[in-house]
Amino acid sequence: MKKILVPTDFSEHAEYALKVAAQIARENNSEIILLHMLELPHQAGDAIGSGHQIPEIMFYKNKALENLEELMDSDFLDGINVSEAVQFEKAFDGIMKIIKKNDIDLVVMGSHGTSGFEEMFIGSNTEKVVRFSDVPVLVIKNKVDDFKATNFVFASDFSNEIKKPFKLLLDFAKVFNSKLNLVMINTPNSFKPTHTAEKIMSEFMAEFNYSNYSTDIYNDTNVERGILNFANSVNADLIGMCTHGRTGFAHFFNGSISEDLVNHAVRPVITFKI
Repeated sequence: MKKILVPTDFSEHAEYALKVAAQIARENNSEIILLHMLELPHQAGDAIGSGHQIPEIMFYKNKALENLEELMDSDFLDGINVSEAVQFEKAFDGIMKIIKKNDIDLVVMGSHGTSGFEEMFIGSNTEKVVRFSDVPVLVIKNKVDDFKATNFVFASDFSNEIKKPFKLLLDFAKVFNSKLNLVMINTPNSFKPTHTAEKIMSEFMAEFNYSNYSTDIYNDTNVERGILNFANSVNADLIGMCTHGRTGFAHFFNGSISEDLVNHAVRPVITFKI
C-alpha cells in the first residue's frame, strides 16, 4: 500500500478521513496525496482562456493551497510523506484521473450528513468514486482515534465474480492482520438452507490462502439490516463489500445501492470493485 489518495473539501469529515489515512500511512510507510478540486462555474472555465477572470481564479487556487499547507502542517501528519494537488476540474473526473495517473492503492474519503452516508453516497461524487474506482475506497463517517481492521466483516453472496476483488480484500486484511468474519445474509426473498450456504462459502475459500477467518449465515428481514446487525453482533471494526461498476453495490444487493446500509452504518466501510 504505497500511495493513499485523500480528496478534501476542508470539512470536518474530510479531516476525519485524513486522520485515518495518516494512521494507515504511518503503519505501512505509505505516501499520502492530498487533493482539492476547484469546480469552477462554466463561465469561469471559459474565462481562463480569455483572461477576464484569471485574478479571481488565482485567488481561489492560492487560498486552496494555503488551506492544504495548513493541513500538511498538522501534528498527526508528522513524519509522513505528504504531497498536495489542486486541480480545476469536476471532482469525480479529477479524482479518477489522479487515481490512474499516480497508481493509487487506496482512496480514503469522509462522509457527510447527520444520518450517515446520504450526502456522500446518494447522488454524489463519492458515490461515483465508490462505484467506479478500480482501487479500494475506504469511507469514514466519524472521528476514529485508533483505526483498526482487526475484526473485519465481509458480506457477500460468494459467487464467482467476487473472487477477483476478494484477492484485493485479502491483501488489505493481511496488512492489518485481520480476522475475517465472512457472512452470507439469508432473507425471506433469498433463502438458502444452512448446508447449501456453508458449502458455497467453503468452496469459495478453498481457493485462497487465508486461515484467519470464520463463516456465518445470518438471517434477517433484508440484506442491509442483516449486515448491520451482524456487524454489531461481532463488534466489527470495518465492513467490507464489493461494488459493481454498472449498478452500484454487488448484484447480491439486487442491482442497486443499499441506501439503508450506507445511511445507517456507523462503522468505516471499504469497497472493492467487481
